[in-house]
Amino acid sequence: MAEDKMLARIAALLRQAEGTDNPHEAEAFMAAAQRLATATAIDLAVARSHAAKREAAQTPTQRTVTIGEPGTRGLRTYVQLFAVIAAANDVRCDVASNSTYVYAYGFAEDLDAVHALYASLVVQMVRACDAYLATGAHRPTPTITARLNFQLAFGGRIGQRLAQAREEARAESVANRANAPGTALALRNKEIELVEHYRSSSKARGTWRAARADAGYSSAARRAGDRAGRQARLGASPELPGSRRRLRP
Repeated sequence: MAEDKMLARIAALLRQAEGTDNPHEAEAFMAAAQRLATATAIDLAVARSHAAKREAAQTPTQRTVTIGEPGTRGLRTYVQLFAVIAAANDVRCDVASNSTYVYAYGFAEDLDAVHALYASLVVQMVRACDAYLATGAHRPTPTITARLNFQLAFGGRIGQRLAQAREEARAESVANRANAPGTALALRNKEIELVEHYRSSSKARGTWRAARADAGYSSAARRAGDRAGRQARLGASPELPGSRRRLRP
């Protein structure tokens, strides 16, 4: 299946990213992974638009993503990271009030791509933050304040990088298909279909925000988190202790 081939190719890019100590190479591999996910999603959108018969697997769906256990501090920053990855891959999210889980809405290939990216980046975020805190550079700022600010900045930078890679991939894909009528329409129809599915399925109330006024602010931790987000690689990583992130149908 196209989705399986896409995930296998992304996994290969992740291994290449893990194998280099050059941050510029790591950046290139991450951008390549996002562009691949975007290009594959476009290919499948066009294919769906020409299918005479739509199968259930070709329509948007909703999955539950468990972010962490109740009471775990900093879950909002994990949700933010998931949300920015989702936004770059045509996936919409509803967030539990305690940030322990997310309802993700999208096509199967997009949900799979988001999960692959998140599984790597959330571990990198926590490890980079732990390394920063271990230096003591955040003092006298409280550790939890520094952690929240570091991880929020990390997620923000990742979101910018993935969004840029997505836009480059979309522009390239549409340009390559200039002589293939229907590409832009297929992408628009996919967007409309997802919006309609989200509106009919979502029961969310209110607006979720990653940062809260009572969390405190640390400019030093923000700068450190932003740097780590710039240097983050994609790669297969072990599960984050205490956090369950698998997608459940």
